[in-house]
Amino acid sequence: MIDTKSIFNIKNQAEFETLALKVFKFQFENNRVYRSFCDLLYKHPSEVKTIKDIPFLPIQFFKTRDVLSSKNLIKTTFTSSGTTGSETSKHHITDLNIYTQSFTKGFEQFYGNIKDYVVLGLLPSYLEREGSSLIYMVDSIIKTSKHPESGFYLNNFSELKNTLIKADTEGKKILLIGVSFALLDLIETYQFNLKNTIIMETGGMKGRRKELIRTELHNTLKKGFGVDYIHSEYGMTELLSQAYSKGNGIFNCPPWMQILTRDTEDALTIQTSGKAGGLNIIDLANVNSCSFIATQDLGRVNSNGSFEVIGRFDNSDIRGCNLMVL
Repeated sequence: MIDTKSIFNIKNQAEFETLALKVFKFQFENNRVYRSFCDLLYKHPSEVKTIKDIPFLPIQFFKTRDVLSSKNLIKTTFTSSGTTGSETSKHHITDLNIYTQSFTKGFEQFYGNIKDYVVLGLLPSYLEREGSSLIYMVDSIIKTSKHPESGFYLNNFSELKNTLIKADTEGKKILLIGVSFALLDLIETYQFNLKNTIIMETGGMKGRRKELIRTELHNTLKKGFGVDYIHSEYGMTELLSQAYSKGNGIFNCPPWMQILTRDTEDALTIQTSGKAGGLNIIDLANVNSCSFIATQDLGRVNSNGSFEVIGRFDNSDIRGCNLMVL
């Protein structure tokens, strides 16, 4: 078993690598889906000496398999939104406390105590369905903040505008976290000049609007809210940790999460920092599912460990690993 306390007490890279290798061995021995994947690659823990040797499970497996490293009872299942008719990802959670620790400690590392903020959630597409890990996180943050103004907003833009302007004028620290299309809808109805508010977009138009490149989206949001920077949250159904950007699309991870890039032509080759490639994520909070995931995002990792997302693979662009259709 892995002591989950050790996940959130990582102090340096050496401790991260030591624990990552322990988690790999644990998941190799306890996760049937991941073990089958490793076996087909002829990867055994005895041959895995560094984190670059660890196989990364293609994220598509969360759509077709039960990716579990724990025999404990499933407490809840987070699901992705998905488009009509498409398969959705399922992330089975056996210990919700690990998720709560991850998003709480992760947020506080970058932004300080949640209780210092009025938290406003503008996440209509997520609220309109069940099983969203983002809604679970934001709901918990709202409850922790304990400010009477904190809460979710669906289509009640007038109430949101009044709350936002009043709290900002009173000098309260505010976090407005919203899906991109809803933030754009809000500033098309009202204009703001905010001084004490963090605007954080969670990405995605969810089919409601034309997708925009990040710089165009952020410039529009900065103008509409009257702020200098747009913050971003990088997370997904298959992860229990989040990375955050305080502007310019440069993301940083908490100590128990790291990003690597893989060669776009050879999915099994890990690249040096600075090269664009497919994003591979190590999320040690995923100890009870799989901590080593090859995503469908394209990006670049900088020498200091920060990263940026520059696009997504089409299914036709994923090369070099026929094992994805196990």
